[in-house]
Amino acid sequence: MLLITGASSGIGRAVALAAGADGQHLVLAAREEAALNEVARRCDSAGAASTLVTATDVGDDPAVARCFSSVVEHHGRVDAVIHCAAVLAYGRTEEIPADVFDAVLRTNVTGSINVARHALVQMRHQQRGSIVLVGSIAGHVASPQMSPYIISKWVTRALARQLEIENRDMDEINIAYVAPGGVDTPIYEHAANYAGFAGRPPPPVATPEKVARTILARLDRSGRTHTAWTNHPIRVGFTMMPRLFDALSNPFFRLVVSDRTQAVATTSGNVHEPIGMRERVHGDRGGPWGAIVKNVAAAIKQRRRGARGS
Repeated sequence: MLLITGASSGIGRAVALAAGADGQHLVLAAREEAALNEVARRCDSAGAASTLVTATDVGDDPAVARCFSSVVEHHGRVDAVIHCAAVLAYGRTEEIPADVFDAVLRTNVTGSINVARHALVQMRHQQRGSIVLVGSIAGHVASPQMSPYIISKWVTRALARQLEIENRDMDEINIAYVAPGGVDTPIYEHAANYAGFAGRPPPPVATPEKVARTILARLDRSGRTHTAWTNHPIRVGFTMMPRLFDALSNPFFRLVVSDRTQAVATTSGNVHEPIGMRERVHGDRGGPWGAIVKNVAAAIKQRRRGARGS
């Protein structure tokens, strides 16, 4: 059986649907039960052997404990866990309210640790199992106006490495880490936002379905995988040419991974609470190139206004 966290939306939802089509026994976890029930119905229609829905806030350790107890009660074991649950907040570090900043870390950091803890207790007891932690290119670099998310994904990568080292004594326990690049999911429009403009995935933008296939391929195999070839030069640039990377990071964020033509009201998004039945697999930001052209045009227009004003 396969337990998927964050199964109500985005990559987690895509993983659930793909695994369902493969005829697997599924356990679907996220905060919003109604959205999970919808995913379960689609997984059943796709051919899943069985589906179990467990509304779970991964940042709440007792809730995670209850989730795993329910899995063991129904299936007698935990074969594999794919941990996708995550939330996002935009804004400068000092502008994101403390409760929002803390809530992002609670879900992304504490949630990852909670899931790993309870998964490993059971897997070490049964002496086998697989855990896949879904990270991000954000866990390998720095980016402006995304501090809580960037920090949390660095921790996810560190956690995966720690788990690999600590479980080397059991050959049948596999720890995998998958880092997507830009992916077309709803996380950007569901994000908390204190920046005033819309965020968007960096190009090249992959589909959640493509990333889901990569994640499922990592089951039963330890190691680290990047889903986008662009992750590698980005990581090299960040490590080997830090001054250049830092100089380019703000213009890149402004022109490529944000949409300055679309004003966004201040919101805590889905950081504190789920947003109900608005969950889905794909995002609503469209292709990246149109926004990039608009951002460049807006920047040129603003520069010209500044020049006339001086």
